[in-house]
Amino acid sequence: MGKLDGKVALITGASRGIGRATAIKLAGQGARVVVNYRSNQSAAEDVLRVIHDQGGEAIAVQADVSLFDQAQGLIQSALDHWGRLDILVNNAGTTRDTLLVRMTEEDWDVVLDTDLKSAFNCTKAAQRTMIKQRYGRIVNISSAAGIAGNAGQANYTAAKAGMIGFTKAVAKEVGSRNITVNAVAPGYVPTELSSSIPPELLAKGMDLTPLGHPGTPDDIANAVAFLVSDEAGYITGQVLAVDGGLTM
Repeated sequence: MGKLDGKVALITGASRGIGRATAIKLAGQGARVVVNYRSNQSAAEDVLRVIHDQGGEAIAVQADVSLFDQAQGLIQSALDHWGRLDILVNNAGTTRDTLLVRMTEEDWDVVLDTDLKSAFNCTKAAQRTMIKQRYGRIVNISSAAGIAGNAGQANYTAAKAGMIGFTKAVAKEVGSRNITVNAVAPGYVPTELSSSIPPELLAKGMDLTPLGHPGTPDDIANAVAFLVSDEAGYITGQVLAVDGGLTM
């Protein structure tokens, strides 16, 4: 028996990096998984192959969750396929790193829409069915940058800090319906998204990290798996930094 047997989980941005690791982890614990992707269908299908090879159940659904209608359709796809939705992991994200003096309005809007508005879009769509079920687990993937700030990432930092505030507000709104809402704030985790970080900044970040090494997508997936489990049923509105001690 897996810890998440009978549960349906939806992970946004699940074709790569942290989303991929989280989808595979939750499926390995028995959840039926909706693998959301925006553009990389082959990567999403690879995640399905891994899940199916380990005996799990999963479907891939294309949607740009920064767009309200597509996010609504994504949640509906989970309900149409499996009749319920128990776990939502708001992971979709992007970066447009540059100093504020050079940042364009588009740089700001794209990152805020993809990293923060997407969480609003999907959570709003999912909470109706979770309230009806009187059960839900929502985990928002924030960032150490959202706690401590990061030069050259005013847009990303604002989005990830906003996600922390969003987490706490929604946790207070839906707690009485047995729905928990928490955030995970990763430190530096090598993924395609973080590959643009200059080596000198990465070295500085490692100097400031007590454990002295980067995290892995699996480190973040393990934290998410805990927060959506029955063991974490009395935890809500919290931000779990999985960052090697960077923000302590």
